[in-house]
Amino acid sequence: MIVLLTVAIAPGLALFSFFYLRNQMKTEPRKTLLQTFIYGAILTFPIMFLQYVFKEEQVFTHPIIQEVFFTGIIEEFFKWLILLLVLFNNVEFDDPYDGVLYGAAISLGFATVENIFYLMSYGVHTAFLRAILPVSSHALFGVVMGYYLGRAKFDVSSSSIRFKSLALLAPLTLHIVYNLIFISQKHWVYIMIPFMLFLWWFSLKKVKTAHMALVELIVNKNKDSPYR
Repeated sequence: MIVLLTVAIAPGLALFSFFYLRNQMKTEPRKTLLQTFIYGAILTFPIMFLQYVFKEEQVFTHPIIQEVFFTGIIEEFFKWLILLLVLFNNVEFDDPYDGVLYGAAISLGFATVENIFYLMSYGVHTAFLRAILPVSSHALFGVVMGYYLGRAKFDVSSSSIRFKSLALLAPLTLHIVYNLIFISQKHWVYIMIPFMLFLWWFSLKKVKTAHMALVELIVNKNKDSPYR
């Protein structure tokens, strides 16, 4: 059991450490990050319950609606809602890169608990594939979500509502595409590989932009907007 928990938790910790250590300008309060991770972990239970009920009651007659759209929508919506209601106005959310970290934290909290349940059901031998696909994709969806929330809060030259909407719609679109590829055909792996490469490229581009905005915000505190 200890081995299973270690294997299930390790990918999430590794991915979060990767994004956390990229920020060399300041240290984000670890208590708030841990709380955000816990929020994501707690979210796993109501989301899995709703998914189970909707599937058992056959609310959606077509499996694509259930497995692709409903799953993606409910997972990303609740993560977005918690970030917006609990963390967006938190005093410790005080720079653009914080959004990236909070988005990654809440997504990895969810992905880690989900991963534990999955490995308990299907065995440790699935751990590697789970790490490089579901766990990492959740982290990257969270990064994209957090990036746009950071822009909503700190990019005063643009509409906050626009970026708050993008914080939900961008990761939701990516999640739906991921789900669609996963169940689409027998040789899904040949489509998933380029998609995951794109997802990493797209997310790391957002990470770089958020970090540059943080640097500029620190250097030029009196400027109207850190974004260019």
